[in-house]
Amino acid sequence: MSPKQTKEIIRAFGHKNIQAIHPTTLMLTKDSQLTQTGDCITAVAADKATADLSLEFKDKLKNPNAKLTILIEASGIKEQINASGSPKLILSHPTDMVVRKSGYICNRTLAINADKASNDLPRALVEKLKDPRQEVKITLIIEN
Repeated sequence: MSPKQTKEIIRAFGHKNIQAIHPTTLMLTKDSQLTQTGDCITAVAADKATADLSLEFKDKLKNPNAKLTILIEASGIKEQINASGSPKLILSHPTDMVVRKSGYICNRTLAINADKASNDLPRALVEKLKDPRQEVKITLIIEN
């Protein structure tokens, strides 16, 4: 990790109802249950939500030039998503974390202007995410 990087690691799990078909968002949740309507959710039972991120991480993510790299790993399959931080981020939701292709911000928003949403994930990864026993590692790296 370079001196200009700040990192957070999130552990989560797959779920049988994961669809990952939403065209503009990707979401992680601390909730352990998922219904079919949660079509942007890619992992459940996460050990962190936006409120749980370190103050240092939040501060750096609120830098107007912050670039966030999101790495999702499951069973050796890795996917990278690139997004932006913003001074307007709230980062206070107790259970959720949402990455958005748009610039919309609420307390669940982790990052905006992402280059991928849940429907852009490789289907081989999504199949792994449908297994409730599948551990998922999400690494968040900020470049300032």
